[in-house]
Amino acid sequence: MPAQKDRAAGKASARQRGRPSKYRDEFPEQARKLCLLGATDEDMARFFEVAKSTITLWVREHQNFSAAIKNGKMLADATIADSLYQRAKGYSHRSVKIMVVDKCVEQVPFTEHYPPDPTSMIFWLKNRRPDLWREKQSESSAMTPEEAAQAAQEAIAAAMATTAASSANGSPSAPVSPTLAR
Repeated sequence: MPAQKDRAAGKASARQRGRPSKYRDEFPEQARKLCLLGATDEDMARFFEVAKSTITLWVREHQNFSAAIKNGKMLADATIADSLYQRAKGYSHRSVKIMVVDKCVEQVPFTEHYPPDPTSMIFWLKNRRPDLWREKQSESSAMTPEEAAQAAQEAIAAAMATTAASSANGSPSAPVSPTLAR
């Protein structure tokens, strides 16, 4: 029995004698910021000058590193998804135009409007509702061209109504088309 304890102690100390980890306490915050910039695991491995498998190991062994990466990726993805959504439905924002009038520089505030973008709508719908919007649909779930046109018109009308309502009262609410809410 004592011999087994000695071997176990020897194995434990042998593990501690290996190459020291390159992991540092400041890495989670750096990884989170990299993820906010859209970095992949491969990009982080290059940044930290380690192999991708080391990043995977750090994610498993260091809970704060794992949480930082998940948080950064989730926030970056949500920001992009929101931008795509705003682009698809159309949006308005306050801006300032700088003009020279009678040799004086004036800042004139105005509201800039961006109409709904059909390409963003298609991308969003193909990913959010592939059963209705994918390129090749099964016979049972396929919309007729008339149904697809009607659904697209309703989506555009809803987006334009939302833009008009948002401009009027500053509310970001978005009505959902009954056809698309299925």
